[in-house]
Amino acid sequence: MANRFGRAVALIKKFPTATHSFLLTKLFCSQVKYANTSKVTLVDIQQQEVKLVIANRKKVQNHIGGVHAIAAALLAESATGIVFGLNLPDSHLPLLKSMTIHYQRRMQGALTAVAKISDEQITQLSQEKGSMDIAVAITDESGQQPIECIMTWAWVEKRKK
Repeated sequence: MANRFGRAVALIKKFPTATHSFLLTKLFCSQVKYANTSKVTLVDIQQQEVKLVIANRKKVQNHIGGVHAIAAALLAESATGIVFGLNLPDSHLPLLKSMTIHYQRRMQGALTAVAKISDEQITQLSQEKGSMDIAVAITDESGQQPIECIMTWAWVEKRKK
C-alpha cells in the first residue's frame, strides 16, 4: 500500500482483527463527515477490494422505510472511492467524475457494498492523469441487488506549492 492512506490501513491491520472494522471506520469517517452522519461501517479493506455496510436505521430511511436513494449513493461512492484512493499515488488527486445509478427495486434492510479494482486499473493510476469506471455491487438483506452502480473516478497530478 504505497500511499498515506494505505500506510494507515496497514498500521490498523497490525492491531487485533476484532478492532479492524471499528478503527477503519473511524479513519474513514474522520475524513468523510457525511459517512459518519449516515453511520457507514467499513467491514474490510484489501488492496483490491473494499466492503462497507449501511444499516437501515431511521436517519437514513426514505418515506417508505427503506434506505434512502442518496444514502445508497453515498455507500457506492464511498466503496469505490476507498478502493480507488487506496491505490492512487500521493502525488495525484482523486476526483469523482460521474455516478451512474439505476434503482431496480425497493431496498430491504441494510445494504452491503463491495467495490473492486483490477491489476490493470491499478497500473493505469501511475499515469499523469486519467479516468476509469469502478463498479460496485450493492446487495440488501434479501441477497438481491436493488441498484446497479458505476462510479467514474478521475485523477490529476497535484499542483506543486
